[in-house]
Amino acid sequence: MRLRKLTLQNWRNVATAGLDFEGRQQFFVGANGQGKTSLLEAVGFFTALRSFRTVDTRLVVAHGQVEAAIAGVLEHERLGETSVIVKIGAGGKEVWCDQERITRLADYVGRFPTVVFSSQDQLLVRGAPSLRRRWLDLTFASTNPEYLVALQTYHRALAERNSLLKAARNGASPAARSATDCELAAFESQLAPAGARLIALRAEGMGALAGQLQAAYAQIAPAAEKAGLAYAPDFDRPDAAALAAMWAESRARDELLRTTQQGPHRDDFEFFLDGRPAREVASEGQQRCLVLALRLAQVALSRERTGVRPVLLADDVLGELDPERRRRFWAALDPELQVIATGTTLPDDAALGRWQVFRVEAGRLAPVIQM
Repeated sequence: MRLRKLTLQNWRNVATAGLDFEGRQQFFVGANGQGKTSLLEAVGFFTALRSFRTVDTRLVVAHGQVEAAIAGVLEHERLGETSVIVKIGAGGKEVWCDQERITRLADYVGRFPTVVFSSQDQLLVRGAPSLRRRWLDLTFASTNPEYLVALQTYHRALAERNSLLKAARNGASPAARSATDCELAAFESQLAPAGARLIALRAEGMGALAGQLQAAYAQIAPAAEKAGLAYAPDFDRPDAAALAAMWAESRARDELLRTTQQGPHRDDFEFFLDGRPAREVASEGQQRCLVLALRLAQVALSRERTGVRPVLLADDVLGELDPERRRRFWAALDPELQVIATGTTLPDDAALGRWQVFRVEAGRLAPVIQM
């Protein structure tokens, strides 16, 4: 897939912008805080209709404005030349694909894949489990429609169960408590099959990613250590009956804590180096290589499952690599992939080929520089 045109309106600090992309490598250069990452964020929004920078989509709308919009023209392996328009406002999101309104998220997510390489990726090694779960859900939902449906079903039922758990039950009559137990059982009957499917799909997906990460790490890391990746489910039985029984048995505890304490919404995964937890032993350089390898594994998974080459978005990460790791990273990339990158200085490695360069200043794009 290639992005050929990008138009923005009221997107963060970018009031208006129109870009025509030529070739397969684009570079946004400028000082920090000028809008380079906002441009990448807009491109990434095409994948999952979510930002890779924030969970609150309303923050992409420029201050004082009621709506933001992005539009793009893409060359797609299966769809040919395709036009996409996304609008974000107080009422939510509107998506149009070739002038047809998209009404179901499952009909759109993953159709136009992108993979983001960010300096914040290192938090995936040592950060909170919620960061890794969010990455895992976005990755699998964008490559497998069944995963997205199971995820949506699970979280809807989970929200309803948690709402019931938060309702005060002290002093409730036996009849009222019995009625609440029946309601909890009803939501658990929806939770259980969706949760079991999530566990199974995550185990399968993480198994595939582990092999791809190991191969990618060997390509980009100068050292000889072996990288690994392991799924860490909170409940390791992909069995609906077992999940339902677990939630039924934990109602008293969950009522006390007023939330569902156990289930796939507490899942995690972990990186390893030579069989040891990377969060404990990995150096800064090893962490960078691990998350780069994870993103390369994500590229491979996306291509394998969708048949579409994703667009790579590299947000100010190339300058953080030493020359050897940078050379190895670029050598590991599919030469047909489109790469859109940002940085405070221009690329200085002639071996990387020709870049189409845009200078970004205070949310505005200066005339194009060709390199």
